[in-house]
Amino acid sequence: MVVHQVAVQAGLRSRLYSQLEPRARRKPGVSLANVAVVALVVFSFILFALETEPEIPAVVRGQLGWVNWVVLSLFALEYVLRLWTCGEDPRYRGFSGRVRYALSFYELADLAAFLPEMLWLLLSHSPDDPMVMFLRALRLVRLVKIARFVPAFEILGAAIRRARNQLLAAMAFAFALVFVAAVLLYMIEGIGAGRPQFASIPRALWWSIATLTTVGYGDIYPVTPLGKLAASVVVVAGVGVVALPTGIFASAFSDELRQREQARLALLEEIRDDIEEATDAIEDAVEDVEAGLDMSHLPTSS
Repeated sequence: MVVHQVAVQAGLRSRLYSQLEPRARRKPGVSLANVAVVALVVFSFILFALETEPEIPAVVRGQLGWVNWVVLSLFALEYVLRLWTCGEDPRYRGFSGRVRYALSFYELADLAAFLPEMLWLLLSHSPDDPMVMFLRALRLVRLVKIARFVPAFEILGAAIRRARNQLLAAMAFAFALVFVAAVLLYMIEGIGAGRPQFASIPRALWWSIATLTTVGYGDIYPVTPLGKLAASVVVVAGVGVVALPTGIFASAFSDELRQREQARLALLEEIRDDIEEATDAIEDAVEDVEAGLDMSHLPTSS
Protein backbone atom coordinates (compact mmCIF):
# COMPACT_ATOMS: atom_id res chain seq x y z
CA MET A 1 0.00 0.00 0.00
CA VAL A 2 2.78 2.41 0.94
CA VAL A 3 4.69 1.54 -2.22
CA HIS A 4 1.57 2.21 -4.27
CA GLN A 5 1.09 5.64 -2.65
CA VAL A 6 4.72 6.55 -3.28
CA ALA A 7 4.38 5.51 -6.92
CA VAL A 8 1.20 7.56 -7.30
CA GLN A 9 2.87 10.62 -5.74
CA ALA A 10 5.93 10.20 -7.95
CA GLY A 11 3.75 9.97 -11.05
CA LEU A 12 1.72 13.02 -10.02
CA ARG A 13 4.88 14.99 -9.29
CA SER A 14 6.34 14.05 -12.66
CA ARG A 15 3.19 15.17 -14.48
CA LEU A 16 3.06 18.43 -12.56
CA TYR A 17 6.73 19.04 -13.26
CA SER A 18 6.20 18.62 -17.00
CA GLN A 19 3.33 21.09 -16.76
CA LEU A 20 5.13 23.72 -14.70
CA GLU A 21 8.69 23.53 -16.06
CA PRO A 22 8.99 24.68 -19.71
CA ARG A 23 12.25 22.76 -20.25
CA ALA A 24 10.63 19.50 -19.20
CA ARG A 25 7.84 19.78 -21.75
CA ARG A 26 8.28 17.42 -24.69
CA LYS A 27 5.62 18.99 -26.90
CA PRO A 28 6.17 22.43 -28.46
CA GLY A 29 4.34 25.40 -27.03
CA VAL A 30 3.26 26.40 -23.52
CA SER A 31 1.54 23.92 -21.22
CA LEU A 32 -2.02 24.42 -20.04
CA ALA A 33 -0.87 25.12 -16.47
CA ASN A 34 1.55 27.82 -17.60
CA VAL A 35 -1.11 29.35 -19.85
CA ALA A 36 -3.24 29.64 -16.72
CA VAL A 37 -0.31 31.27 -14.89
CA VAL A 38 0.14 33.84 -17.67
CA ALA A 39 -3.60 34.57 -17.66
CA LEU A 40 -3.46 35.03 -13.88
CA VAL A 41 -0.56 37.46 -14.23
CA VAL A 42 -2.46 39.53 -16.80
CA PHE A 43 -5.56 39.47 -14.60
CA SER A 44 -3.51 40.67 -11.60
CA PHE A 45 -2.30 43.66 -13.63
CA ILE A 46 -5.89 44.54 -14.55
CA LEU A 47 -6.81 44.22 -10.88
CA PHE A 48 -3.87 46.47 -9.93
CA ALA A 49 -5.07 49.14 -12.35
CA LEU A 50 -8.64 48.99 -11.02
CA GLU A 51 -7.48 49.29 -7.41
CA THR A 52 -5.91 52.67 -8.17
CA GLU A 53 -9.19 54.16 -9.42
CA PRO A 54 -10.58 56.47 -6.69
CA GLU A 55 -14.15 56.47 -8.11
CA ILE A 56 -14.70 52.78 -7.38
CA PRO A 57 -17.33 52.31 -4.60
CA ALA A 58 -16.17 51.00 -1.24
CA VAL A 59 -18.20 47.79 -1.62
CA VAL A 60 -16.59 46.99 -4.97
CA ARG A 61 -13.17 47.88 -3.57
CA GLY A 62 -13.70 45.38 -0.77
CA GLN A 63 -14.64 42.70 -3.29
CA LEU A 64 -11.50 43.49 -5.27
CA GLY A 65 -9.54 42.98 -2.07
CA TRP A 66 -10.95 39.47 -1.68
CA VAL A 67 -10.21 38.72 -5.33
CA ASN A 68 -6.65 39.87 -4.74
CA TRP A 69 -6.38 37.42 -1.84
CA VAL A 70 -7.43 34.63 -4.18
CA VAL A 71 -4.79 35.70 -6.72
CA LEU A 72 -2.08 35.83 -4.04
CA SER A 73 -3.10 32.39 -2.77
CA LEU A 74 -2.92 30.92 -6.27
CA PHE A 75 0.57 32.33 -6.78
CA ALA A 76 1.60 30.91 -3.40
CA LEU A 77 0.21 27.52 -4.42
CA GLU A 78 2.13 27.66 -7.69
CA TYR A 79 5.34 28.48 -5.80
CA VAL A 80 4.88 25.54 -3.41
CA LEU A 81 4.15 23.17 -6.31
CA ARG A 82 7.29 24.29 -8.11
CA LEU A 83 9.35 23.61 -5.00
CA TRP A 84 7.74 20.18 -4.62
CA THR A 85 8.24 19.13 -8.23
CA CYS A 86 11.71 20.58 -8.82
CA GLY A 87 13.21 17.35 -7.47
CA GLU A 88 12.42 15.75 -10.83
CA ASP A 89 15.50 17.58 -12.04
CA PRO A 90 18.61 15.75 -10.71
CA ARG A 91 20.27 19.10 -9.96
CA TYR A 92 17.61 20.02 -7.40
CA ARG A 93 17.04 16.76 -5.55
CA GLY A 94 17.18 16.68 -1.78
CA PHE A 95 16.97 19.53 0.69
CA SER A 96 20.11 21.32 -0.55
CA GLY A 97 18.90 21.03 -4.15
CA ARG A 98 15.57 22.60 -3.29
CA VAL A 99 17.31 25.43 -1.44
CA ARG A 100 19.46 26.03 -4.51
CA TYR A 101 16.33 26.03 -6.65
CA ALA A 102 14.55 28.45 -4.30
CA LEU A 103 17.48 30.86 -4.57
CA SER A 104 17.44 30.86 -8.37
CA PHE A 105 16.42 34.04 -10.20
CA TYR A 106 13.00 32.90 -11.35
CA GLU A 107 12.01 31.45 -7.98
CA LEU A 108 13.05 34.59 -6.11
CA ALA A 109 10.89 36.57 -8.54
CA ASP A 110 8.01 34.15 -7.93
CA LEU A 111 8.40 34.65 -4.18
CA ALA A 112 8.54 38.45 -4.46
CA ALA A 113 5.38 38.37 -6.59
CA PHE A 114 3.14 37.40 -3.65
CA LEU A 115 4.93 37.04 -0.29
CA PRO A 116 5.67 40.71 0.70
CA GLU A 117 2.14 41.89 -0.08
CA MET A 118 0.55 38.86 1.59
CA LEU A 119 2.60 39.23 4.79
CA TRP A 120 1.87 42.96 5.02
CA LEU A 121 -1.86 42.42 4.58
CA LEU A 122 -1.81 39.72 7.24
CA LEU A 123 0.06 41.96 9.68
CA SER A 124 -1.58 45.32 8.99
CA HIS A 125 -5.19 44.16 8.38
CA SER A 126 -5.71 47.35 6.38
CA PRO A 127 -5.84 47.28 2.57
CA ASP A 128 -5.76 51.10 2.58
CA ASP A 129 -2.31 51.22 4.21
CA PRO A 130 0.02 53.34 2.02
CA MET A 131 2.66 50.63 2.28
CA VAL A 132 0.27 48.19 0.62
CA MET A 133 0.23 50.24 -2.58
CA PHE A 134 4.01 50.26 -2.64
CA LEU A 135 4.07 46.49 -2.21
CA ARG A 136 1.45 46.15 -4.93
CA ALA A 137 3.95 47.71 -7.29
CA LEU A 138 5.99 44.53 -6.78
CA ARG A 139 3.37 42.83 -8.92
CA LEU A 140 5.43 44.07 -11.85
CA VAL A 141 7.89 41.32 -10.87
CA ARG A 142 5.27 38.93 -12.22
CA LEU A 143 6.39 39.93 -15.69
CA VAL A 144 9.31 37.59 -15.06
CA LYS A 145 6.79 34.75 -15.02
CA ILE A 146 5.79 35.60 -18.58
CA ALA A 147 9.43 35.96 -19.61
CA ARG A 148 10.02 32.38 -18.43
CA PHE A 149 7.57 31.02 -21.00
CA VAL A 150 8.21 33.33 -23.97
CA PRO A 151 11.42 32.50 -25.93
CA ALA A 152 11.56 36.06 -27.29
CA PHE A 153 12.49 37.37 -23.83
CA GLU A 154 15.33 34.85 -23.63
CA ILE A 155 16.62 35.99 -27.02
CA LEU A 156 16.31 39.60 -25.87
CA GLY A 157 18.40 38.92 -22.77
CA ALA A 158 21.00 37.00 -24.78
CA ALA A 159 21.27 39.91 -27.24
CA ILE A 160 21.80 42.37 -24.38
CA ARG A 161 24.52 40.16 -22.88
CA ARG A 162 26.16 39.84 -26.28
CA ALA A 163 26.33 43.62 -26.79
CA ARG A 164 26.80 44.67 -23.15
CA ASN A 165 30.27 46.14 -23.68
CA GLN A 166 29.20 48.18 -26.68
CA LEU A 167 26.01 49.30 -24.91
CA LEU A 168 27.99 50.35 -21.83
CA ALA A 169 30.34 52.36 -24.05
CA ALA A 170 27.37 54.04 -25.74
CA MET A 171 25.80 54.83 -22.35
CA ALA A 172 29.07 56.29 -21.09
CA PHE A 173 29.28 58.48 -24.20
CA ALA A 174 25.65 59.57 -23.74
CA PHE A 175 26.25 60.46 -20.08
CA ALA A 176 29.35 62.45 -20.97
CA LEU A 177 27.47 64.35 -23.68
CA VAL A 178 24.57 65.09 -21.33
CA PHE A 179 26.93 66.50 -18.71
CA VAL A 180 28.96 68.53 -21.22
CA ALA A 181 25.75 70.00 -22.68
CA ALA A 182 24.50 70.92 -19.20
CA VAL A 183 27.77 72.65 -18.31
CA LEU A 184 27.81 74.48 -21.65
CA LEU A 185 24.29 75.87 -21.24
CA TYR A 186 24.98 76.67 -17.59
CA MET A 187 27.93 78.81 -18.65
CA ILE A 188 26.05 80.52 -21.49
CA GLU A 189 22.52 80.89 -20.15
CA GLY A 190 23.04 80.63 -16.39
CA ILE A 191 26.17 82.68 -15.81
CA GLY A 192 26.16 84.68 -19.05
CA ALA A 193 22.46 85.61 -19.24
CA GLY A 194 21.56 85.15 -15.57
CA ARG A 195 18.56 82.94 -16.29
CA PRO A 196 17.30 81.07 -13.19
CA GLN A 197 16.35 78.01 -15.29
CA PHE A 198 20.07 77.43 -15.92
CA ALA A 199 21.35 78.84 -12.62
CA SER A 200 23.06 75.55 -11.73
CA ILE A 201 24.34 72.46 -13.46
CA PRO A 202 21.64 70.20 -11.90
CA ARG A 203 18.96 72.52 -13.32
CA ALA A 204 20.65 72.50 -16.71
CA LEU A 205 20.83 68.71 -16.61
CA TRP A 206 17.04 68.49 -16.98
CA TRP A 207 17.18 70.54 -20.16
CA SER A 208 20.13 68.51 -21.40
CA ILE A 209 18.41 65.15 -20.85
CA ALA A 210 15.11 66.32 -22.36
CA THR A 211 16.91 67.72 -25.40
CA LEU A 212 19.33 64.86 -26.03
CA THR A 213 16.52 62.34 -25.87
CA THR A 214 14.63 64.49 -28.40
CA VAL A 215 11.73 64.91 -25.96
CA GLY A 216 12.03 68.69 -25.65
CA TYR A 217 9.20 69.60 -23.28
CA GLY A 218 9.71 73.31 -23.90
CA ASP A 219 9.58 74.31 -20.22
CA ILE A 220 13.29 75.26 -20.30
CA TYR A 221 14.99 76.57 -23.44
CA PRO A 222 17.84 78.95 -24.34
CA VAL A 223 17.10 82.49 -25.51
CA THR A 224 20.53 83.93 -26.29
CA PRO A 225 21.96 83.51 -29.82
CA LEU A 226 25.00 81.66 -28.51
CA GLY A 227 22.79 79.47 -26.33
CA LYS A 228 20.57 78.62 -29.32
CA LEU A 229 23.64 77.74 -31.38
CA ALA A 230 24.95 75.46 -28.65
CA ALA A 231 21.50 73.92 -28.24
CA SER A 232 21.34 73.20 -31.98
CA VAL A 233 24.61 71.29 -31.79
CA VAL A 234 23.34 69.40 -28.76
CA VAL A 235 20.09 68.47 -30.54
CA VAL A 236 21.97 67.12 -33.57
CA ALA A 237 24.28 65.16 -31.29
CA GLY A 238 21.26 63.84 -29.41
CA VAL A 239 19.99 62.12 -32.56
CA GLY A 240 23.23 60.16 -32.72
CA VAL A 241 23.10 59.35 -29.00
CA VAL A 242 19.66 57.79 -29.40
CA ALA A 243 20.51 56.00 -32.65
CA LEU A 244 23.82 54.51 -31.48
CA PRO A 245 22.47 52.07 -28.83
CA THR A 246 19.59 51.20 -31.15
CA GLY A 247 21.98 50.17 -33.91
CA ILE A 248 24.18 48.22 -31.49
CA PHE A 249 21.24 46.33 -30.04
CA ALA A 250 19.68 45.65 -33.45
CA SER A 251 22.97 44.18 -34.67
CA ALA A 252 23.35 42.01 -31.54
CA PHE A 253 19.75 40.84 -31.81
CA SER A 254 20.24 39.88 -35.45
CA ASP A 255 23.48 38.05 -34.63
CA GLU A 256 21.77 36.14 -31.82
CA LEU A 257 18.93 35.05 -34.08
CA ARG A 258 21.39 33.99 -36.79
CA GLN A 259 23.50 32.00 -34.32
CA ARG A 260 20.44 30.22 -32.92
CA GLU A 261 19.26 29.36 -36.43
CA GLN A 262 22.71 28.02 -37.34
CA ALA A 263 22.78 25.95 -34.14
CA ARG A 264 19.34 24.55 -34.96
CA LEU A 265 20.40 23.66 -38.50
CA ALA A 266 23.64 22.09 -37.20
CA LEU A 267 21.62 20.00 -34.74
CA LEU A 268 19.27 18.85 -37.51
CA GLU A 269 22.29 18.01 -39.68
CA GLU A 270 23.83 16.01 -36.84
CA ILE A 271 20.58 14.13 -36.29
CA ARG A 272 20.34 13.38 -39.99
CA ASP A 273 23.92 12.06 -40.04
CA ASP A 274 23.19 9.87 -37.01
CA ILE A 275 20.09 8.50 -38.72
CA GLU A 276 22.06 7.76 -41.90
CA GLU A 277 24.80 6.00 -39.90
CA ALA A 278 22.21 3.95 -38.04
CA THR A 279 20.49 3.08 -41.33
CA ASP A 280 23.82 1.97 -42.88
CA ALA A 281 24.60 -0.10 -39.81
CA ILE A 282 21.20 -1.80 -39.99
CA GLU A 283 21.64 -2.47 -43.71
CA ASP A 284 25.10 -3.98 -43.08
CA ALA A 285 23.69 -6.13 -40.29
CA VAL A 286 20.87 -7.32 -42.56
CA GLU A 287 23.35 -8.16 -45.30
CA ASP A 288 25.49 -10.13 -42.81
CA VAL A 289 22.44 -12.07 -41.63
CA GLU A 290 21.37 -12.80 -45.20
CA ALA A 291 24.91 -13.94 -46.08
CA GLY A 292 24.92 -16.20 -43.05
CA LEU A 293 21.61 -17.73 -44.08
CA ASP A 294 22.91 -18.35 -47.60
CA MET A 295 26.02 -20.07 -46.23
CA SER A 296 23.90 -22.31 -44.04
CA HIS A 297 22.21 -23.79 -47.12
CA LEU A 298 25.50 -24.88 -48.71
CA PRO A 299 26.31 -28.67 -48.46
CA THR A 300 28.99 -29.50 -45.96
CA SER A 301 31.96 -31.66 -47.05
CA SER A 302 32.02 -35.23 -45.65
